[in-house]
Amino acid sequence: MVQLENISKIYRTRRGQVKALDKISFQIQEGEFVVVRGPSGSGKTTLLLAIGGMLHPTSGRVIIGDKDIYAMSKRERAQFRAENIGFVFQMFHLVPYLNVIENALLASGAGANRSEAEKLLERLGMSGREHHRPSELSAGERQRTAIARALLNHPRIILADEPTGNLDPENAAQVIGYLSEFHRGGGTVIVVTHGVVADQHSDRITYLQAGQVK
Repeated sequence: MVQLENISKIYRTRRGQVKALDKISFQIQEGEFVVVRGPSGSGKTTLLLAIGGMLHPTSGRVIIGDKDIYAMSKRERAQFRAENIGFVFQMFHLVPYLNVIENALLASGAGANRSEAEKLLERLGMSGREHHRPSELSAGERQRTAIARALLNHPRIILADEPTGNLDPENAAQVIGYLSEFHRGGGTVIVVTHGVVADQHSDRITYLQAGQVK
């Protein structure tokens, strides 16, 4: 499903070069739930963004299915991402002036409709909150809205960057539970996290340190 071949990412700063990823190679099988752990600055988020087609590596290849995603044009990559990948972020990334259902529909393609979004939000415990804006929601409700947005396109892969980082233990467990449900349905999940709440749901834990897999 996901194959990384000698992925490196170098940032150039005023103080010199920073190597965020250093020739990383590994595979993730279709339907796996993989946790990526490591200290701050180890390259976890950079790795996730590279897998998701949002950050071009300095060198190496990211292959999803049979597609080398960085051999695509920006437009082709954006279309591929929209059709295959759902994102869940620590900071939610909801549009503040849109309500819950509008945020859920924001990244959806032509196939998604309001009725489908309403049913999904109800399943995620958001019934009655559809017309609230993000500022009127708890952190857990914001993250459930973000999960609805990620799921609505029926992606093959969900990439989650510290999805429980701003949540209390109860909401954190619920969020990981929703990701696990997607996994049990055959979806591939990659979670970047400092914590251990996702470990019991994972098929594999990968450790990053200084931009390398350990």
